[in-house]
Order: sequence, then structure tokens, then C-alpha cells
Amino acid sequence: MAASGRPTIFSIPVHRAFADSLAAGLIDRYADGALGLAEGLILLPSNRARSAVQAAFVRAGGAGLLMPRLAVIGDADLDESVALALDAIDDDPVGPAIDPLRRRLLLAELIERYTPAGDAPITGAAAFQLADGLARVIDQLHYEEVGVAALVDLDLGAFAEHWQASLGRLRLLVDHWPAVLARTGTIDRAERRNRLLDQVTAGWRAAPPARFMVAAGITTAAPAIARLMRTVADMERGMVVLPGVDGVMAAEEWDALGPTRPDPENPARALETHPQYHLKLLLDRMDVSRGEVVDWDAASEYDGPAARTPFVSLLFAPADYTAQWQAAGDLSAATAGISGAVFGDDGQEAQAIALLMREAVETPGRTAALVTPDRGLAERVAAALSRWGISVDDSAGQPLSRTPPGALLLLLARLAAEFDPVALVSLLGHPLVRKGEGRTAWLDQLRRLDLTLREPGLTPGWDGVSARIAARAADPKARGHGRAAELQPWWDEASGELGAALAPFAGPTPPAALLAALQTGVEWLTGDAIWAGPAGRMLAEMFDQWALARGDGPALVDPADFPAMLEQLLAQASVRPPYGGHPRLFIWGLLEARLQRADLMILGGLDEGRWPAVTQPDPWLAPGIRRLLGLPAPERQQGMAAHDFAGALGAGEIVVTRAARSGGDPAVASRLWLRLAALAGDLPEPAPGGVPLTRLAAELDVPPGRAQPVGRPAPKPPADDRPRRISVTGVDRLARDPFAFYADRMLGLSSLDPLSAAPDPRWRGTRVHKLFEDWVREGATREGFEAEWRALKDDAALDAIARAFWLPRIEPALRWAAAQVWDAAARRPIAVEAQGEIVVDGITLHGKADRIDRDADGKLSIVDYKSGGAPSAKAAFDKLDNQLGLLGLLAREGGMKDMAAAAVNALEYWSLRPDRRADGAGKISNSYGARSDLKSAEQAIDHAAEALSELAAQYLFGDAPFVPGEGAGYGDYDQLMRRDEWFGRGEAD
Repeated sequence: MAASGRPTIFSIPVHRAFADSLAAGLIDRYADGALGLAEGLILLPSNRARSAVQAAFVRAGGAGLLMPRLAVIGDADLDESVALALDAIDDDPVGPAIDPLRRRLLLAELIERYTPAGDAPITGAAAFQLADGLARVIDQLHYEEVGVAALVDLDLGAFAEHWQASLGRLRLLVDHWPAVLARTGTIDRAERRNRLLDQVTAGWRAAPPARFMVAAGITTAAPAIARLMRTVADMERGMVVLPGVDGVMAAEEWDALGPTRPDPENPARALETHPQYHLKLLLDRMDVSRGEVVDWDAASEYDGPAARTPFVSLLFAPADYTAQWQAAGDLSAATAGISGAVFGDDGQEAQAIALLMREAVETPGRTAALVTPDRGLAERVAAALSRWGISVDDSAGQPLSRTPPGALLLLLARLAAEFDPVALVSLLGHPLVRKGEGRTAWLDQLRRLDLTLREPGLTPGWDGVSARIAARAADPKARGHGRAAELQPWWDEASGELGAALAPFAGPTPPAALLAALQTGVEWLTGDAIWAGPAGRMLAEMFDQWALARGDGPALVDPADFPAMLEQLLAQASVRPPYGGHPRLFIWGLLEARLQRADLMILGGLDEGRWPAVTQPDPWLAPGIRRLLGLPAPERQQGMAAHDFAGALGAGEIVVTRAARSGGDPAVASRLWLRLAALAGDLPEPAPGGVPLTRLAAELDVPPGRAQPVGRPAPKPPADDRPRRISVTGVDRLARDPFAFYADRMLGLSSLDPLSAAPDPRWRGTRVHKLFEDWVREGATREGFEAEWRALKDDAALDAIARAFWLPRIEPALRWAAAQVWDAAARRPIAVEAQGEIVVDGITLHGKADRIDRDADGKLSIVDYKSGGAPSAKAAFDKLDNQLGLLGLLAREGGMKDMAAAAVNALEYWSLRPDRRADGAGKISNSYGARSDLKSAEQAIDHAAEALSELAAQYLFGDAPFVPGEGAGYGDYDQLMRRDEWFGRGEAD
């Protein structure tokens, strides 16, 4: 306390580097060459601030300096270091704090157990999710020292009924929570912090320490911290040093920030989004006026220009006072060193920031830091720096859910909750699975499994995969028989082990049992690799904490909800890697950037919703109820984010960046960016090497020179290498798109089926063909059709969507097709899936007919089922659709297996696309007709044979290039032919 009796409170202006100015000032005051500095104690808000102050003392006083003790009293990092400052702490020990995970489980259990009369019960995953919000409310009640009685005394007549019901449930839970804590022998962490701080405060008031005391950089306005800081400020050798209290702001502006205590008589709302509000609240709770705060007089070589402090004050003037911007005058001295850039998207923004940091490394001793709350941007920048072999530490860490161990656990949880082939292959191919020796053989089997799962019609579930593999392995003629035979032993072991481990996921189960099942599964897959490294150790700690909870939590959880519970839990845990990155480059979150400074400060992600972040609503208390209780509004976090921006804006050299598009969507400039642009005008763009940064970012990965698109491909293999065997469908492909025929038949390329168990159009068409094939083979009776229809409805491969929409839609068409067979007395089916082959002019033509009928005169009808629309007769005349004609040629020439040559009387497409005008019936169409230039089946067959001869002469025996078809549309080989580079361009271009 000063000689005047006033509390000793200082503020370090924003243009000063806080940690370095603090260290310089304390060295000037207390370093006497002996132990004067070492006998002091400095209270700091976070572990990161402690590291920053330690580094500042080293820079200011050298490595041989004996520093004062540093203790952390921040919300998240409070430990026994403050309490140990009192020798008599053991006389009244404070009970242990409850583990956060166990606390959440107990709160979820409490939410399940107690339901107000007339309310619907909340259970399982919903209770677990609400428990997180309930824990925050309880903590805030402790932080703000709001008693439970305040919840009862509220007048809620003006609030909606659902908020009144929510508050009623909250009162019930808060009433029962102390008894739950007492049963565990623990207390809330926030309450424990208050007790520890109050013990220290009381001890220091009774017997002030002889050493000097400094509370530095603390901006938390919790009453317990405010009392402690006032105690320090009142000590003879004590002082409080605050960051960036605005001493330039006029008194009326300061008052306009609003009341800091709830006042029923004054309905005015506080400007909690203002960067000075939380400092005003802290000073009020310390019973200190802003006029009693003195500017810190020490400076450092890392300070920004002095004009920056009044500029930042003007920048954040309350809205009613921004008219003074018009009279601001020349701001060039204040804005010197500030530049900015707007990029096309967040990918370019990350590239540009990495370029600036890479350039900073070229100057010996120069430091650079990215400050951003956007973890996605931080990850992109770290990845972009890796192209130059630069590793940079992201001090904010990475969510456990995004690390390899966390991602593996979530994959297994999702697969256990709902079988999905994509999740299965992703899980078994995860880098941690069978890491080390034996992984190559494991991946070989996984590739076989991948190819097996890609074929449509997979019955969902583990049993469906096993059945498909077993069926293929048992049938030597089946597609992929050899692959399935090699795969089966491996799959039987893997599915057996995982199936047994995940058995608890069969129905509602206690969450501890589900977690134990996941632990068994991941350990079988990875051994000890899942628990290795910082992320693995944090995951193991989470499992241990859950095990120590001894069954606390929701009684039963639906397995389908458990992955979301687990993901939320993992996402809230941050894994900070061990230090080891570049010593002069840093990536800081907003919390980590407080009190720290680099030569180049890059403030990235200045889009609304990124900086400041979107406020998260409180599911328990309406904003108006929070205001009545004296709890902070959710918007106060935006004010804290603005204060962080103001602090970083005090550096000497600053680059602010944003992206016009983020995540593929248009982005809105942050309110912080808009204020800066409105006051400072257009900021100069950084130009490393004289090139604008936005141009560098956009062109960094673009090859030099003008782009040269390729022309239409025209492969021209030798005639001797061209195939001499072709299918009837291959003839149509060759006619429509020669390049696709070339890629398929000569290059041997074919598209993979989607990795999904859902029935796709191809499967539906195949399944309909099978229905008619089996039905006709069994005699095509009415009873047989009903049996086949029931088998289709009961097919396990059908998903809910197919059962709800496809089956009702296709049924009328199927019954219509069956009726055509029943009512056709003049002809009867004689073959299904009939295969044939003949040699025509040196070309072996082969094909398969869906059905062949014979009439009373012995003539044949070729039938081809189409689950969609049928080709037109015009396409047949244009020699683009030759399938039916060539099948007729095979039948007419005796090429069909086990069938003598005979005249062909009809070529028919049976389209099963439902026709609404015909009550959902299908339609029979021909490749010839009265309105076509082809009048009969015989003409259509001869025309198709002519098309085959022409195509063979041109493409199979000749040297014509296989160019993409003009009207082929988009297909499987667009990327191979680089379609987008030439399509739509004239040949001259």
C-alpha cells in the first residue's frame, strides 16, 4: 500500500509488452544484487503466463538471475501453490475436489433420478449432455458466490413457461447436489478454489508477509480473486499489476459500460461485450476506482508505439461515442506497423500466414506468432509450415477426439452402435491397428475385405459380412472365390474377437460397461499402441477416471447415443504436445497469447463466429434469469476475446487476416475487423519480397506459366493388340463411347462399387432379374410369384428407405410383368439368363438374354428387363443400341447354349419403371416398329449385325482412335480422359 493509504494498483498499457515490462520494473525495484528479488511472490493467471514471465526475467536479467516465486491462481490452473504460501494451511485443510468426469456422471445420474412433477424424464445420453451445462451453472454460482436461496427468490412471471420449468428442475437438482458430494467426500472444484483463496486472503490480512507480493496479469473478476487482489494491493510491499486498463477513455464512456451489480431499480444492461467491462467489474469488486490505477513506468525493447494505446481506446469506444472517430485526426503514427489482408478462402489464409512465419525465420533472432481462436486455421498453418520442414508448437493443443487414439476409439464406438462398411474398413485400416510387425499382412487381408464389401447387396451387420465371405469361399464359380477363401480365416478371427468384445452394445447398457467393451476391442486391435504418447496417456487417464467412478452415471444408455457422448467428452479434452517445435515460431490460442508478445504478431481468423466465437446458449438459465442472479452473460466471453485482440494489437508489427470464404461458405468479417477498418481505413497489404501476400498465397501451388489444357484423347493402339472378343453390351459401349470401351477392355480399368451396404440401383436391378429368373425356373406360377415377392420383401439387404419407398413403387410393375407371362397363352418362356456365343467375321460375339420365349409357330421372342427406362427405337436405328438385335442374332444363328437356331419374331424391352397413368404398370417396347425405319425384328437383327461389322472394321481390325463419344454424357472415365480440360472447346482451340 502506498504511503497515502491508497491501494497500490498499476496498469501496463497495451502498447507495452506485459511480461517484459513487468520483469523490467520488478528488477528495477527489487534486484539488489543479493536475494531481494528472489524473496518475492508473483501471482499469475495461468501456467502459460508463468512461462512467459519466466522467459521475460531471463531476457531482462540474464540466466544467473534469482527470480521470485511464481504461483498460479487462474480458474483452470489453481493448485496448492497459493495455499502453501500460508504456513498454517494444515490447521484447516480444504477437502479434495471431485474429479470432473465423475462429477459429470453423478450430475447425469441426478438428472435422471429427479424429475419435477409434470415434466418428462431425461435419461441416458441426454442426461449426460445436460450434465455438462449443469456443471457450468454450479461453477458459476460458486464463482459469483450466489447462494441457492437466490434461485428460489426469483420472480419469473415475465419468462416463458419452459424457462420456468427449467429453473424448477435446476432448483431441485441444486438442492440434492450437496448430499451427493458429501457422500463422495469431495467438494466442487470452484468451491474449493474459493476456500483456498479465502484462506490465503484471511491469513495475509492477519499476518501480512514480509516479502514483496505482486498480483500480475489477473483479469478474472470472481469475488474471491478480487478480495485476494485487494489484500495484496493493501500490503505495505504489495501491488497489483493489471493488463491494459484504459486510462484514456473518458469518464462518461467508462460509466456507459454499465452497472457491475444487478439492480432491479436500474434496468440498464451492461456492455459485457466491451473489452474493458470485465476490468471495470474487477476494480469495482476490489472497491477501487479507475482513477486510483497508476500507469506502470517500466518499458522494454519489445514495446509497440506509444500512440497505439490511445488508438486502441478510440477503436473500442462504445457505440454511442464513435462519433469522435470523425475528429480523430492523423492516425498514421498509431497505425504504423499494422497491415492486413483478405484471402479467397481459409486455405489461402493459412498458406499466407505460413509464408509470413517462414520469412520471419530468415532474420536471426526474429520471432513470429500466430494468434487465433480457430483451431482449424492453426492446424492448417502448422501443416503448411511442414513443407519447409518446420515444426511449430500449437500451445492451445488439439482435441483428444482429433488425435489418432481418440479417432480410433470413436470409430470403434460408431461401428459398435451401428454397423457400417465404411466405418469397418476405416477402423481396421487405422494406423494404430497392428502397428509394427505384421501390419503388412493385415493390410493385405483388409484390401481383400474392402473389395468384397464393395459389391452391392450386402446384408447389414457382422453376420452379413460373414455370410457373403463364406458363400464366396464355398462356391468355386463365385466371383472373388479365391479372394474369399484367403480372407475367411482372418475374418472369422477378427469378427469373433470384436463381436465378443462389443456384445454389450446389443441393447441399453450402463455406460461403464460400454466403455469397458470398447477398451477390450481397441486393445485387441492395437495392443499397447493405443495408450502410447501424450494422447494415449490422456485417453488412458480418462478410462481410469471412469473406472474410479464405480458405476456412477446414467443407469442405462442406448448404444446408438454412446458415440455422441464419447465424442463430446473427448472433444473437451485438449492434448498439448511436448515442446520441441521451432524456438522462434509460435501458435497461440487467445488464453495462451495473453501477456505474451512476438516481433511479428499475426492475428488470424478475423471472421464473425471465429474471432469472436459464437456464444453458446445456456440450456438451464435464460439470459434474463442469469442477469437477475448476477451471473455473467454468455456475451462476456466476446468481451474477453475483444480484450485479447486489443492486447495483441499493441505489438510493434501486426498483420491481421481473414478469409472471404470459410469451410466453403461465405464468411462475414468480424466486428473487430470492421471497427479496425472503419477507424484506420484501408490497411496496407503485406508484400514479402515486393509481391502482395494475397497473390503469393493464391499462386503458391500453381505451376508456373500459362495453363495448357490437353486436347481430346485419341489412343490408337496397334490393330494386333485390339480385342477380338466382344459382348453385346460391349458393342453398345463401343458405339456410344469408344474411349470407355478402350479403358475397360484394353486398360482393364473398371470403377469400384461404393463401400456401402445400402442397396443401390444396380443391386435393385440385379435383384429384380433374380426374382424373375427364379420364378420362371420354378414354372412361372401365381403361387411361385407370391413366394418370390415375399422373399424380396424379407431380403435382409433392403434398408428402411428401400422398404418404405422402393418396394411399394416397384410392386405394381412386378405384378404387371408377371401377368404378361400368365396371360400370354400364345407363347411360353423356354430359357432364362440364356448365354450364347458365335463368331461373326472373325469377331467372337457373346451375350446373355434375360428371357427367351417360344410361340406356337416355334419362333422366338427375346426379352430384356429394364428397371429404368428402355432405349428408343431411334437409338437402335442410329446403331447406338444394338443389344436386343445382337441377342436376336445369337438366337437366330444357333449360338444360344442348348437351343437350336430359330427365327426371331420379337425383340422386347420390358421396362419396370412404374407408369402413374397405368396404375404403376410397366411398359413393353421394341427396337423397331411402325414409326421406326426398322419395321420388324428381322430388320433390327440385320441392322445390329451391320453395326457390329462396321464397328469391328473400324475399331477392332482397323486403326481408328478410341476417342470419347460426343453424346456419351458423364461417366466413369471422365478423370482419366481429363474431360473438364477439353469438353466444350472447339477443335481449333
